[in-house]
Amino acid sequence: MASEWQPRTLLGKMVLEGKIKSIDEIFAKNIPIKEVEIIDTLLPDLKSEVISVGFVQRQTDSGEVSQYQVTVVVGNENGYVGVGMGKSRQIGVAIEKATRRAKLNIIPVRRGCGSWECLCGKPHSIPYKVEGKAGSVKIELIPAPRGVGIVASDVAKTVLRLAGISDVWSRSYGETRTTHNMAKAVYNALKKTYEFYPPSDW
Repeated sequence: MASEWQPRTLLGKMVLEGKIKSIDEIFAKNIPIKEVEIIDTLLPDLKSEVISVGFVQRQTDSGEVSQYQVTVVVGNENGYVGVGMGKSRQIGVAIEKATRRAKLNIIPVRRGCGSWECLCGKPHSIPYKVEGKAGSVKIELIPAPRGVGIVASDVAKTVLRLAGISDVWSRSYGETRTTHNMAKAVYNALKKTYEFYPPSDW
């Protein structure tokens, strides 16, 4: 709860005091978010989905340690999405860690209608083609007209849906069965919709 939250950063204090009322203000000023409570306060309608649960083992001096490895996607289905991974010996703790990291990794997604077949001007797709990479996975997201839906793998569909995109084509390459890398590649592609501005003569 906000009343129990004791902010550790100046940004957190400003959010708690109501001096910053929108997450858009934070991204406009390019301020890093280091407290999950900031996201919880400014984006209370976030949804989260676990997209992969794995079991990993690593060798230590005291023997073999087994942990759950979980990947979580969070988004408000309206222009914000994040992906995070968490590891722990207990699955509940791993999910909690992954959710916290996904929230701290949240990014704004610029939506639009970049398909020449549609040009309705509504934010149902992406404004232009973008690419994302993670590990051996590479994905291309291509604007699609309304009604096409999300033409992508189940993992990519989850990330795109939680970002608020309802129509898009995709092409993927590499070891696409690696769930975390697939989700991260889509996330990295969506990141470019906000970072990259096409030339004015496009």
